[in-house]
Amino acid sequence: MAERKVYLDRQSNLLQLEEHMYNMVEVEDPRVFRNMFPYSEIPKVAFNDRVVPHHMPDEIFITDTTFRDGQQSRAPYTTEQIVRIYDYLHRLGGPQGKIRQSEFFLYSKKDRDAVYECLSRGYRFPEVSGWIRASEKDFELVKEIGLPETGILVSCSDYHIFYKLHMKRSEAMTHYLGIVRQCLDYGIIPRCHLEDITRSDLYGFVIPFCNELMKLSEEYAMPVKVRVCDTMGYGVNYPGAVVPRSIPGIIYGIRVHAGFPSEWIEFHGHNDFYKAVVNSSTAWLYGAGGVNCSLFGIGERTGNTPTEAMVFEYAQLRGTLDGMDTTVITELAEYYEKEIGYRVPSRTPFVGRNFNVTRAGVHADGLLKNEEIYNIFDTGKFLNRPPLVAVSNTSGVAGIAVWINNYYHLPEQERLTKDDPLVVKVKEWVDEEYANGRVTVITDDELLVVIREACLELGRNMPGENS
Repeated sequence: MAERKVYLDRQSNLLQLEEHMYNMVEVEDPRVFRNMFPYSEIPKVAFNDRVVPHHMPDEIFITDTTFRDGQQSRAPYTTEQIVRIYDYLHRLGGPQGKIRQSEFFLYSKKDRDAVYECLSRGYRFPEVSGWIRASEKDFELVKEIGLPETGILVSCSDYHIFYKLHMKRSEAMTHYLGIVRQCLDYGIIPRCHLEDITRSDLYGFVIPFCNELMKLSEEYAMPVKVRVCDTMGYGVNYPGAVVPRSIPGIIYGIRVHAGFPSEWIEFHGHNDFYKAVVNSSTAWLYGAGGVNCSLFGIGERTGNTPTEAMVFEYAQLRGTLDGMDTTVITELAEYYEKEIGYRVPSRTPFVGRNFNVTRAGVHADGLLKNEEIYNIFDTGKFLNRPPLVAVSNTSGVAGIAVWINNYYHLPEQERLTKDDPLVVKVKEWVDEEYANGRVTVITDDELLVVIREACLELGRNMPGENS
């Protein structure tokens, strides 16, 4: 037997001993990890304290599934809406194309029309990509359109292989590799979507399958990519957790034991256990180049990793936005609400109506003195949304002053203090409303009327009219 190769890892600059190859393990009965996934109980997170190293890639990026997974949970977008959102994604990703790719369904004429329209834009990024099932019929659609890359659904857990496909592992692998080879024959880059990987036999099926993919990549001298799909949201970010739930362990296995470079690995998370964002960031930290996201997290069941969340995760991990235009996020939220009729839940970070709105009087007083005290960052600069105060019985004079200053975008020299007569006048009206039994927050339209009446009564201009 040949001795295993010793090589220098360019990231750690340490000599490494090549791990042994993993062969596919054929099983008669599906391995469904009942010890971790007892269906009649809450899933369990187990540990063996096998910790793998961080391996942040030289370059990380975002890919988009708004038009694929995002369309599986809502009314389909029109062709015009898809093209408009695609334009927004292009602007959001910036000149470096940090939103690298967007995937599309190809089954309906509407979807194909949208693909052609987006291709006609001529953008380098996001690259237009397809999504198909592992079937020759679906592959004909990719050939017909002439896309350079397509995702292929390759379910990898025994739940799917045995119960959905009614195959053995060897049969599923042979079937998947056949479609991958067809892609390569036509010069199309295959991206294998490893569905339900967090309930899979990682070393008995996934790594052996990935090793076969790498052989095809070497044979054709073309990339073969993989998408790590946490289809049910079972993945965890905890160091030392047991695979298949360990996101660090999965990324490490594909990168080290199957030899995939980081730029060929991306992570696709679902939010069933509130872990889509942290698992996506963890995938970056342990060696995945890409994270796959959907705008506002819209996706099947509890949704996908939100695109806007990973834009800000990128900035926090890298210390820079690398040209991404975050103000587009607010434009997208407004477009969804006004043109598509979708309202983002009000407390959604970065995009919800209330994400930087305070109601507590003590917080409003802090904002009035220095907005850094109660605002996560300069939301006016990055999102065109300065911090606001919702006026209610708990807002106090400070809250009303902050509302007026920010609503009217008053410059520093014109900003009102909490003892300004106009602020006091509005506060008197607010107190009277709640003294008479009101229980709801004061609306913006009501405040505008009260402010106008108070200005007339005080004989002064409306806020902002002095400049």
